[in-house]
Amino acid sequence: MGSVLGTVIAVLVVLILCFFSVRSMVKDKKAGKSLQCGGNCKNCKGCH
Repeated sequence: MGSVLGTVIAVLVVLILCFFSVRSMVKDKKAGKSLQCGGNCKNCKGCH
């Protein structure tokens, strides 16, 4: 029973971290930020 409980706790921790990571990316996307664009237009080389 102890190893099952440890596995369940580990899976829950990973799921919680994934949830907050995805939530952060969604909030950034809605705010106009993205992984590709730092929002510094004057230094943009026009790659996209």
